[in-house]
Amino acid sequence: MSIRVLSPTFEQAVDQNGRVPRLTSLHGCTLGLLDNSKIKVRELLDHVEELLRTEYGVAHVVRLRKPDASRPAPPELVTEMARCEAVISAVGD
Repeated sequence: MSIRVLSPTFEQAVDQNGRVPRLTSLHGCTLGLLDNSKIKVRELLDHVEELLRTEYGVAHVVRLRKPDASRPAPPELVTEMARCEAVISAVGD
């Protein structure tokens, strides 16, 4: 009898040439906060959101949650986040 070990990760090639220029300020911007669906990530993002609103002037926050931490965000989530000027993807545990 043999044991087969599977990797729980998902690998996908990423185009490094499609990056946008870095923001000079977060003041007045729309920020996306992406939750990976793990434990405690909501609490972490609550603190991040409060800090970025009060200290850096972030105007709007879009909060979304991945359905599964081990897979990439579904295309509809990526489309929604693409409307934001900046995105933070958080990993909790």
